[in-house]
Formats: sequence, C-alpha cells, structure tokens
Amino acid sequence: MDDLPLHKIAISGPTLASMIQRFASSPGTVDGLLFGHVTHITPSNLSDDSSPSDSSTHVVATITGFLCSGTTHSFYDSCGLVEPLSLRRLVGDLENQHSLIGWFSGRRKTNLRPSLREFSVTASLACNTHLSFPVRNALSPTNLAPCVFLLIASPSQDQTIHTHEYRAYQFRTSMDSFEPKSIDIVNIGPAFRGHYGSFSPNSPFPILPCELGTSPMSEDQNDDCLGRMKQVSKDQSDLDMCAEGFDVGILNRLMGSEAVNYTAGLENLYSKMLIKLESLSRLVEKSSAKVLEQFSCVN
Repeated sequence: MDDLPLHKIAISGPTLASMIQRFASSPGTVDGLLFGHVTHITPSNLSDDSSPSDSSTHVVATITGFLCSGTTHSFYDSCGLVEPLSLRRLVGDLENQHSLIGWFSGRRKTNLRPSLREFSVTASLACNTHLSFPVRNALSPTNLAPCVFLLIASPSQDQTIHTHEYRAYQFRTSMDSFEPKSIDIVNIGPAFRGHYGSFSPNSPFPILPCELGTSPMSEDQNDDCLGRMKQVSKDQSDLDMCAEGFDVGILNRLMGSEAVNYTAGLENLYSKMLIKLESLSRLVEKSSAKVLEQFSCVN
C-alpha cells in the first residue's frame, strides 16, 4: 500500500454546505465519516505561450458524501483507537458503499488545528489495511488507506456574522504527520469536470487610446450629423471649463508609467473644486440669512 501524496482535496459546494449545516444545527461537537474516491488526473493547462507545459499527473481526493453521527466517539474510543464493530455499524457493508477516504470533526469556538485525539484517530484509521481502496486511473494497481481529515470550527470569539472555517489534511503514515491540503470547491457536475482546466494569459494587454476623436463619415452623412457634432463640441467646451484644462484628450497621460507625474495636478483640481463648493455654500448661507431678515421685517 503506497503512501501517495495528495495534490488537493475536492468537494462539491452542496456537500460542504450540508456538512456545515449539519454541524451548525448540532448542540455540540460532532464527527463523521467521509466517502469518495482518489484519482490520478492529468491537468489540462491551457496557455497562449509556446513554451511546453507541465503534464505531470496529480492525485486528487474527491469527497462525494459523508455520514454525520451527531455526536463524538462514534467509531473510536476515548484513546482515539478505531473500533471496527462501531465503524461497521455506521457504514454497514463497506463493499456496497462508496470508498471510505477519511473522517471529519466539527468543533465550536476552537482553533483551526487538529488535536492530539484527532491525530490518534486519523493515524488509527490510516493503519487499517482492510479499509484501503484502489486509486482510479493509476498507472499501476495502487491502494490507499483512509487518510483524509477535514476539520470544521466556529470562530473562537463571538461575532456578529455567523461564519465557519474549515481546513483539510492528509495523514502521511510514512512521516507520521499531518499535511495541510488545499480544498477545491467544485460547483459543476462530475461529467463536465474534465473539460475545465486552468488558463493563464501571457500576451500583453494592449494600451487603449483615450484621445477624443470622431470616426470618418461620408459626404452624405455630414449634413445630417452637423448639429450633433456642434452639440458634442459645446459639451466638450463646458467640460473643459469645469475641469479647468483637464479635458478628455489628456486622460491617456493618467495611465501607465506617467500617472505618478499627474497626481499632484489631480489633487490641485480636487482642492479647487472644494474651494468652489465652500464658496457656493457661503453664498447660499448669506442669501438664506437675507431672506430670513426680509421675512422678519414683513411680519
């Protein structure tokens, strides 16, 4: 039985949400079993770069289901040793079930790291050779023991927003330790999963021109669009007057490496706008005071 290192652990969004809901609705700490399969996958990394890509296979553990006991010590004793009779009572005939790939634990208001008891339970579960299952799409027949551990915890401090945290581990029997693994939340069906890979664009994004311009028009369209062009010219003049020289034509200098040189200019423009707003508010205040004074004289 090989001790294969997992590349990542995948689980569907509804399955993870159901686990969290089962934990949140329980009165206390819970544990349970994880079912699924482990597969050798060749990633399809698409790239527009001509350099050769890495085509090495990855070992991915996929969680397809779970069984929550609603309490703790459901298949192990107080020392963390797995009890075969209790385990068989939970899952029934293992040959008619999905492969048992690990277990999970849900704790309230604790740190997100495995405890000594959880370490002992995972080690005991991984040492049961009769629970090993075959790895799919392996180049040679390979079996793997249940080695996946998923930890779910609620925040250690009371928060306004009710959130939960989770972290996945693989227990490596060869090193007798936990290895943190990334969790891939899959929100599509298994039949379509192979059509999606990763894509990393390497081509530079072209610089878009920001200068104000008009598209060329034919002679027949000149007469019809003359009034529209005059209106655009008038609007541009009004915009230049309000912006005090910061017209649309120079906005391209606010992009790229020259943007730092125009920061002071924008700050100056913003300061002038604030001064104008303050002056306008003063005028409104004075006019309101005069209106109030005239209203008092009339009465």
